[in-house]
Amino acid sequence: MRILFANDYGSPVGGAEIATLNLRDGLRARGHEAKIFSSSAGAKSISSDADVECFGTVGRSRTFLQSVNVFAWRKFAQVLADFQPDVIHVGMCLTQLSPLILPLLRGQPAIYHAHWLRSICPTGFKMLPDGSPCGKPAGHACLRSECLSLRDWVPLMGQIRLWKRWSGVFDRTVANSEATRSALEKAGVANLMMIPCGVPDRPSTQPMAHVPTAIFAGRVTVQKGVHVLIDAWRSVVANLPGARLLIAGEGPERERLERLAPPGVVFLGQLSSEELGHLAGTAWIQVVPSLGFEPFGLVTAEAMMRGRGVIATRVGGTPEIVKDGVTGSLVDAGDPDALAAELTIALSDRCLCERLGEEGRRLAEERCSVDLFVDRFIGLYEELVADTPAPRHEQMSSVAN
Repeated sequence: MRILFANDYGSPVGGAEIATLNLRDGLRARGHEAKIFSSSAGAKSISSDADVECFGTVGRSRTFLQSVNVFAWRKFAQVLADFQPDVIHVGMCLTQLSPLILPLLRGQPAIYHAHWLRSICPTGFKMLPDGSPCGKPAGHACLRSECLSLRDWVPLMGQIRLWKRWSGVFDRTVANSEATRSALEKAGVANLMMIPCGVPDRPSTQPMAHVPTAIFAGRVTVQKGVHVLIDAWRSVVANLPGARLLIAGEGPERERLERLAPPGVVFLGQLSSEELGHLAGTAWIQVVPSLGFEPFGLVTAEAMMRGRGVIATRVGGTPEIVKDGVTGSLVDAGDPDALAAELTIALSDRCLCERLGEEGRRLAEERCSVDLFVDRFIGLYEELVADTPAPRHEQMSSVAN
């Protein structure tokens, strides 16, 4: 089969991008032809792995471009004509590529892979500025709650209208967790199914560090709860003075939090996947303190596949992966005291961390292997192709023969 992916970014800097690259490479390993179409926007320090790119930007014109990206429409039409895919697999497309590409999918087998809630929430997190969850549909509530400025609100409301108008081109919407599926279903999305993301089998070859070490990996933003983790760490380091907290990632909160960080906190910045894997392999425990909705939590699955336990918040799909008391611990979002208590327990007992990691790896192998991930999508692709009528010229040829 020939599968064409459309995703806003081609660099492996986020869960959606990494999942898409894992899927493309897994399909190629099985003999299928697979390509990724993305925008040229992204982190300059990390090269893109996309096969074809169109213009994209993270500058001031981004809000308008993500609503109507004519460059994406023109280039995507060309790629469709040249590659002639059997299935079109659309992932993140509302922060660069825009809904303008959707009409090009009419009459072709196509799925929308919901990596997050961007199709029903302009920020994608269903979270208000104060960190509390948002239960209102996208619209005037986004402006009243100050989630969006008026300058951004106008084009993004237009984007949402275009998405609703054209999203019927998809034969199926695939959610990456039951939490994501449920949120989309409540918003009226039809033809839903769930396929958990898969991560490569990369057991840690690094021994745990001599000193108690925790690691956070992700964007340093309010949504990811890094400020809550920093608050919690003050209590942890008071009980365990030699403990270390590694913060791997970049984001708008980094500079402020670096100034406020207590002893033992090390900000590492953006790391390559190899660098991150090496350092994360030395950690005793991984921390995922998110406040905003976590659709799946690829970093959580990666940590478990690496053989490390996870302390995380009860948001989105995370509780579907982290089993409280078995593969790690779950705490309420935004509660630094509860987070500090669980971190102190884990970092005081190396054997406990080892047991959590062993159970975590066992669960990740059963549920989140990349082979299972690829097999499930191949099954879906085959189903869609089998249900799609052959083009008229092929039908006439079949009758003639």
